[in-house]
Amino acid sequence: MRKLIIIFICTILFNNLFAQQKQRLTENWEYLNGDLGGVWEAVRPVKEGNPESVPVWQKVNLPHCFNATDAVDPDMNYYQGPGWYRTQLTIANPYQKGRTLLHFEGAGQKTQVYIYNKKVGDHVGGYDEFTVDITDEVEAFKKNEAFQKEFKGKIPVEIRCDNSRDLEMIPSSLSDFNVYGGLYRYVNLIYAPQLSLDKVFANASVDAKGNLGKLTVSARLLNPDGIDTITVKVDLKDPEGKVISSWKNEMRAFTGDKVLWDTVVKSPKLWATEQPTLYTVETTVSAKGESSVHQEKIGFRNFEFVKKGPFMLNGKRLLLRGTHRHEDHAGVAQAMTEDMIKQEMLMMKEMGVNFIRLGHYQQSRIVLDLCDSLGILVWEEIPWCRGGLGGDTYKAQARRMLTNMIEQHYNHASIIIWGLGNENDWPGDFAEFDKDKIRAFMKELNDLSHKLDPSRKTAIRRCDFCKDIVDVYSPSIWAGWYRGIYTEYKEASKKEFESVDRFLHVEWGGDSHAGRHSESPDKALSLIKTGVGADEREGDASLYGGSARVSKDGDWSESYIVNLIDWHLKEQESMTWLTGTAYWPFKDFSTPIRPDNPVPYVNQKGVVERDFTKKESYYVFQAYWTKTPMAHIYGHSWPVRWGDAGEEKMVKVYSNCDEAELFVNGISVGKKKRNLKSFPAIGLRWMVKLNEGTNNFKVVATKDDKTVTDEISQQYQTAKWAKPAKMILEKLKEKEGIATIQVKLMDDKGILCLDAASYITFGLTGEGSLIDNQGTSSGSRKVQLSNGHAVINVNLHGGKSVVSVKAVGIPSAFIEL
Repeated sequence: MRKLIIIFICTILFNNLFAQQKQRLTENWEYLNGDLGGVWEAVRPVKEGNPESVPVWQKVNLPHCFNATDAVDPDMNYYQGPGWYRTQLTIANPYQKGRTLLHFEGAGQKTQVYIYNKKVGDHVGGYDEFTVDITDEVEAFKKNEAFQKEFKGKIPVEIRCDNSRDLEMIPSSLSDFNVYGGLYRYVNLIYAPQLSLDKVFANASVDAKGNLGKLTVSARLLNPDGIDTITVKVDLKDPEGKVISSWKNEMRAFTGDKVLWDTVVKSPKLWATEQPTLYTVETTVSAKGESSVHQEKIGFRNFEFVKKGPFMLNGKRLLLRGTHRHEDHAGVAQAMTEDMIKQEMLMMKEMGVNFIRLGHYQQSRIVLDLCDSLGILVWEEIPWCRGGLGGDTYKAQARRMLTNMIEQHYNHASIIIWGLGNENDWPGDFAEFDKDKIRAFMKELNDLSHKLDPSRKTAIRRCDFCKDIVDVYSPSIWAGWYRGIYTEYKEASKKEFESVDRFLHVEWGGDSHAGRHSESPDKALSLIKTGVGADEREGDASLYGGSARVSKDGDWSESYIVNLIDWHLKEQESMTWLTGTAYWPFKDFSTPIRPDNPVPYVNQKGVVERDFTKKESYYVFQAYWTKTPMAHIYGHSWPVRWGDAGEEKMVKVYSNCDEAELFVNGISVGKKKRNLKSFPAIGLRWMVKLNEGTNNFKVVATKDDKTVTDEISQQYQTAKWAKPAKMILEKLKEKEGIATIQVKLMDDKGILCLDAASYITFGLTGEGSLIDNQGTSSGSRKVQLSNGHAVINVNLHGGKSVVSVKAVGIPSAFIEL
């Protein structure tokens, strides 16, 4: 942990090395939801306090997303349309004849940028970075004395973002994630000299034995004034910051990309997932007495997807243990701060992840920097996702976003795959669905990717009629969820492995409603037809109709999902030919096509909830993938178990330790040895008789002379419940003005209905407010019960409130706070 913290600090220092030239614009913004008649309405003089000054703007900080809460509002579709931002900047460029730039790390989805009432730039695409040069309009504005007086020397900036549905844009609105709007990544003010470096491309490679490293440095200039002569200097610094090689030359200024320097590094320290060693390339370009300095972190590593074989990193087999990431979080949607991103990536690393697929779009540079420093290999892709293939505008955007993604993230040691598409066999946006045209465009993108970056592989997921085009292919294998049963996983994977040269399995798993548990989680498997394959098909996300499948007919319990994950991980350890897999996804995320899920509009396949609350499945991965000793008794979020008096119940412990001893109510029930071939729980399971009422559990596990423990307490209910008859509301706790309210569904005798999964809806009147629209099991006013109960938090605001809860066919209940 300490080492990871040091890495983070170094990353922060690196990113802020030239802070005097780059400033994050996070404060003093205003936002307007909806459109204006024109930019003039955002800048026209307004007398303070004038009641006729409409519309009303709200103060916000960046990053900011239109859809921070409405994406998971159970009663409405999320907003898709325009929104406006405005601020006033103090511009003080220190460079004589320097350039003043606005750099956008990502904005959704169409963006127009104005200085006062003049448009200075626009961009189409919600995920790639773009820069707008505002120099000329700023200078023109400063020369207008009336404007200077009116705005007190500041420069008015207005930005229009628009995430309206548009068939000629990617991604498709059919995609299983929200197409968000807003300035949901950071915006930076940059001062550059008259001539500066636009981009630096540092291609680092090494042979499989690690004997000889090669580095090629190319650059692109920003030279709008056409300066003729420049001096360029390149330094290569080792991981300790010592300059180990340099190059310098005076030359004519160039246009386009130019190779500056080729060099070799004997026996470089290699970048690996366990030891992500990074070098620094520092490039300086000087002209007319001013210099522009550009730094890039690079890593020397060698990787190979062996044809009909496993994945190799630096000459050794590495099983890719992966997951996926959507840019989405409770309360902010896509507008995750740097601290949030760091927390998420650290949680992944602590779960044992060494590989991630960034689905389904280019993500923040912060994410890639962390993958470099933490040792997480990356598949990053463009948002050509579902819907089919559009026209010239559509294809131009795809080409542009692929080019931008590769150029902007070219230097990251962590990236090994450029993804070209996802589920491109899924029609719907256009009347025509022509496989030949899709194949032709996929080949065009594949050729473009290899031209821009021959060092990485290309890949797609789930488009069988294009699988021969790309270097690496991932089919659809959802054994035990959308089709088949999870014990068919290895067989289904082997069949797909044999059908392509290079196989990688991304996307597997299933949904779980946090806090819901089952005494018979695999019951639904008896309904499922086997031997029909394990691919997911159009419509499988629906909870209605079609053939029997766990996604529709299962209980969505954490108990089932830990079994499914446990089986998959057990099998993967013995599949010697396997390159690796990526569980879908790491965290629950919002989606407009799943309104009927237990948490409406949330894809609940994550191993953590949308607010970082860990589900039980997180610890299953740790038990297989991590080395630091850990032990976790299944059921921390399972307050009440049920069954007959004297019935034996299984107690499972997920641990990476060699041996574990379980104590029930203070008495040892024996020691168990960890066994990778023993399912479930890697052999760490006990059958025990529980007492009516409270039962206390403790595990003591050992590994390499280190001991770890875990404890939980559960109730055991033997009383049988009848038909649900009433709801009871109670306050569980109150802290710092936030009250936690629980509803329980009881039968007519007051017995808790532990299998109840009804939808309930919370309401409130008074001075307080529900903390809802979070997209979590405890942060939605409409939610399915978990084992007969549900909770929500209330901000009391120092006053009185009445909280209500209602459900179909059950009398409503109330509680006064």
